[in-house]
Amino acid sequence: MGHDLVPPHQRKNAKSMRRVMTDAELKLWNELRAHRLMGLSFRRQVPIGPYIVDFACPTHRLVVKVDGSQHANTEHAERDAARSAYLKSSGWTILRFWNDDVIRDIDNVCQHIIIEADADRR
Repeated sequence: MGHDLVPPHQRKNAKSMRRVMTDAELKLWNELRAHRLMGLSFRRQVPIGPYIVDFACPTHRLVVKVDGSQHANTEHAERDAARSAYLKSSGWTILRFWNDDVIRDIDNVCQHIIIEADADRR
């Protein structure tokens, strides 16, 4: 995932998305940043292929998505399915959490991330 593989417009979009994180994304980022979650190395708003994902742990090929209620509608669901198919075909595992889950139960969200990262080690 070298920088030279990311088109300039996509890098610019990812950078601007880092500045305007949702409350749920910010709360999760505070748990993930600086190897705080069991030493796992996460990056935020990461370009992967034609997509920008909320959080990625490249070492474990793990993507974490935090979704708002708009992702429940058909149009978003179809785009999410296409993104998930692309990421899975590229060897990534995707974990999806609703904003509400992150805000209300951050400990359980973090536990799920740890379990998935541990499963990758086996």
